[in-house]
Formats: sequence, structure tokens, C-alpha cells
Amino acid sequence: MVGEVPVGGGALVSVQTMLADDPHDAAAISAHLRACHEAGADIVRLTVPDLEAAKALGEAVPKSPVPLVADIHFDYRCALAAIAAGVHALRLNPGNIGGRANVQAVARAAKAKGVPIRIGVNGGSLERGETLVSSALKHVKLLEDEGFRDIVVSVKASNVSDTLAAYRELAERTDLPLHLGLTEAGTFMRGAVHSSVALGILLSEGIGDTIRVSLTDTPEREIAVGLEILRALGLRDPGPSVTSCPTCGRTKCDVRGVAEAIESGMAKIAAGRRGVRFPRVAVMGCVVNGPGEAKGSDIALCGGDGTFLLYEGGEPKGRVPGYDAVEAVLAAVRKMLR
Repeated sequence: MVGEVPVGGGALVSVQTMLADDPHDAAAISAHLRACHEAGADIVRLTVPDLEAAKALGEAVPKSPVPLVADIHFDYRCALAAIAAGVHALRLNPGNIGGRANVQAVARAAKAKGVPIRIGVNGGSLERGETLVSSALKHVKLLEDEGFRDIVVSVKASNVSDTLAAYRELAERTDLPLHLGLTEAGTFMRGAVHSSVALGILLSEGIGDTIRVSLTDTPEREIAVGLEILRALGLRDPGPSVTSCPTCGRTKCDVRGVAEAIESGMAKIAAGRRGVRFPRVAVMGCVVNGPGEAKGSDIALCGGDGTFLLYEGGEPKGRVPGYDAVEAVLAAVRKMLR
């Protein structure tokens, strides 16, 4: 349990992200945690590089709408301070916090407070002769030797093939919950594609209990990609999304602009809502597939010459011009959610 979020044991795959705010600015952290919660994050990680940051963490914990994971490197005292501050979980790279005695001190403190630990091993932190998996399991043993087994493990590489190989091997060798991700996946396009391939393959094989899509971008966009991966695999409800056609030479209306505006508007309607089934929305550019998609969706637009035919419940409701179609669809979404 990370706070009130279960990880492993058949629970829903949870979506994580990590803040890039100044770790000493408790107000900025608290504001961004609320935004991440509204975007759909289940768990949020933040760095605790020094003892002053642990104080800011202590201010943020009671106000946070999501469980918090303290990311610890180099100084085990930061882990002890984060536990004392009430953090819900730790992420450690045990190889860089000063040896066995320090790892054991953290394990004892975490066990006393019921704080789980994620052992996070990346390709850039391996000791000579180690693999991602051998390093992770070595550090698992350090914790288990202290009678500590409330552990999640990650073995992140920066490319798809190494990530797949490492997690498949790890899944064969341990029954501990696994946190999936590519480390340093890149900017939005590259990172989203590579992460989707790697995480999609592993999750479809039944490997993985919680995920983070690591992007050189905002936490909100990481959350969006992570949720979409789970939705594509049927591991989450569809949520507020739009089916839209790729357009072609027959298209005489702004399908892309209208679809993007509707998707953005639905995301705002969805902010903070959990467990709500959103209407299926389609935006189609012409009569080839438009009427069929319209009848199979809760709300749909079928494009004409600068206008759209609006459908609700598979039935045509009349024509709406251009961008008036956006508000017509959002109004219908709000009505169906009442």
C-alpha cells in the first residue's frame, strides 16, 4: 500500500509521475500535487536532495490529495527525514546511499512506520559486472535480511529492448510488485512512443503493477500518456477521449481543430472526477465512416461542407456550423454526466 493506493496483488495498475518543482518550495509542491491529482495521477514522486527539502515535504504531505514517494540519492539521512515527515513510500537506489549499514538503517525506520520502499535501478548506476536484475535482487536481499519485504522493484533502461529483457527476467525471478518505465525516454514524441511500446508489451504479458512514463515534459503530459497506455490495453476505463478520423481529400471541415478542442474541454470537465464513465465521442470528416461511427457513439459529429451533423445516442439532432460544434458536444457531455 502506497498511502491508500494498492500496488500489486491484482490491484489496478497505478499511474505515477514526478514533480520538477523546487523541492524546498512547499507551496509550489502543494499546488502542483493538486494539478497532478486532477490530471489522474495515482501516486506522485518528488526528490528530497537534502534535509531542508524533507521539511518542505513534511508541509506538503498533510495537504496532498495523492500519496507521495520520496526520491532519495546519496544521503540516507534524507530517507530517514522523509519517513519522519510522513511520506507514503521511498524510492531508493541502494547502491548510492553509502553502503549496507545505511540501507539497513533506512529499512528499519521504514518497517517501523509501515513505509514501502521501491528499489530503483537504472543503467547508469550499475557497479562493475552487474546487470540491472542482479543489482536489483542484491538490494532486495539487503532489505529482506532486515525482515523487510514491503518492496517494489524497477529496472529501467533507456531503450525498449533492454527494458523488455530486464523486466521479463525480473518477473521470472521475483514475485514482488514491479514498477515499469523507461528511464530518460526523451522529449514528448520520442518518449511517448518508446514508453508506449515497452510498457504496452510488458503489460500485455501480465508484467507490471505501477507505471511511470518518463518524459522531458510536464508531469501532466506524463500522466496523460500513462493513462492512455492503460486505456488502450483495457486496463482502465476509456475516460474522456475522442475517436476521430485521420481526414482525407473528401474532408471539408476542421476535424483536427474541433476534435482537439473537444478533447481539451472534456479533460477540463473530467478534472478531479474519479470512477465516472464518460460518453463515447466521435468526430468524423465525411460520410464514408461518419454515420457508422455516429451510431456507435454516445455523441458524434459527422462533417460536411464547413458544418457538422450532430448525433446523440445514434440519432441525428441537426447541423451545427464550425466551432459551434465544440460547445454543442461539450454541452451534450455535461448533460449525459448529470
